[in-house]
Amino acid sequence: MKSEKIKMVRPLNENTFLIRFESEIISNTAQAGQFIHIKCFDGLDAYLRRPISICSVDRANKTFDIVYQVRGKGTGLLCAFRPEDEMDVMGPLGHGFTLHAEHRNIVVVGGGIGIFPLLQLLKDHPALKKTAILGFRSRAVVVLEDEFKEHCDELIIATDDGSYGEKGFVTSILEKRVQEEPVDMVYFCGPSIMMKRGVEILRQRNIPCEVSMEQRMGCGIGACLVCACKTKKGDDWDYSHVCKDGPVFDGYEVVF
Repeated sequence: MKSEKIKMVRPLNENTFLIRFESEIISNTAQAGQFIHIKCFDGLDAYLRRPISICSVDRANKTFDIVYQVRGKGTGLLCAFRPEDEMDVMGPLGHGFTLHAEHRNIVVVGGGIGIFPLLQLLKDHPALKKTAILGFRSRAVVVLEDEFKEHCDELIIATDDGSYGEKGFVTSILEKRVQEEPVDMVYFCGPSIMMKRGVEILRQRNIPCEVSMEQRMGCGIGACLVCACKTKKGDDWDYSHVCKDGPVFDGYEVVF
């Protein structure tokens, strides 16, 4: 663990914030899909660290960004931090996305706060064609649209209420896309029900995929066993640790 200096804090909407850290080590070593474990407070109000995905890395300027949504006491305490403050950070942690050079046409599918780790994936992947399908509740909570546009060939936004982009589910858009053209690889991050449906669609066409799982964590290094999820082991299943074995898994191995 190490104290990292905050370079910038930027609100993206009323309860979603971007924090940019100065860190040569994390910016040089972080892989798309990995996360950091943040100590939000020195007292007992938020004793456990909070895992937050690494959203974007700027290796030239030795910085990395996280984006978080205020959802409880811990993330609420993060709002008190300002530029030049230092934050106790562990990372980068976990197993990130696999980026195969032979995959020339990829799709990323994200929902809500699950979109954030997909941005660095798009930046790093060598694919010739990159499509991003992102889902939000409404236009008011759409974030990072320009950043995603910059790093993919096509950005499709869906909203639950139809107030922006296409109305409906990202999985319906994905199903239509894989029917129209061959896709080499699909990456998911978001609600489990969305990823489960997405994997079912891809299984019908034998398209490989990876999913980034979201779980509450204690230690962040695989010692406390809090963040267990079911994964297939041959004809049976066992528990894997999201913090150490994931958060990224082969989509066909996860038991949703």
